[in-house]
Amino acid sequence: MVRTPWIVEFTAREEEVAALRRRVREHLGNWGLRDLVDEAQLCVSELVANVITHVGAGTPTTLAVLMNGSSLRIEVHDPDTHALPALVAADFESEGGRGMALVEAITDRWGVQLLAGRKVTWCELATGLPSQEGQAGGPRVTRAEAVLDLYGAAGPKLGSRIGRLSIAEGEEAAIFLITDLLHWLRAHGRDADDVLDRAQMRFETQVSEVGS
Repeated sequence: MVRTPWIVEFTAREEEVAALRRRVREHLGNWGLRDLVDEAQLCVSELVANVITHVGAGTPTTLAVLMNGSSLRIEVHDPDTHALPALVAADFESEGGRGMALVEAITDRWGVQLLAGRKVTWCELATGLPSQEGQAGGPRVTRAEAVLDLYGAAGPKLGSRIGRLSIAEGEEAAIFLITDLLHWLRAHGRDADDVLDRAQMRFETQVSEVGS
């Protein structure tokens, strides 16, 4: 099944949350992920509420729901790169402060990515689907994407995007990463060409094993 990323732009207001929750239910139903509806709706509610509370009601915001490997990824984009969400130790009588703690409790992982002029608060839920039913590539590609995502955020400023690094941006981040690794090898007296040759041979062996 092809699960095309669902992306919607909206204004962060409390009255928008109910409509977003309904649409998340519809999309996950169409994707065959009904078992994740409650958790996904809670994540959307809390991430949007975080924007309303800490950035401000009326903030232009984007919601993206997509597959990342075998995980369901939920992203909320807003223009404030200073108000970063964080876990807060809320006691039993506290009226607030539990939002990101709830997200932490029900998701497999979550984080914040700073981009040029905006931030992305994201979380992921395991679907139990084989990797090929999400995005092709398996654990090696998932690990590479995680590294490139971090490298793209900490390294050179790349273009704006929705979701994870675009293919072009990922390629640029990979080039910078490989270049830095070559510098590391040279600094430690290693033969960079030899390492590249061995890596290429290992890659070709793994590809042939997958294809056989």
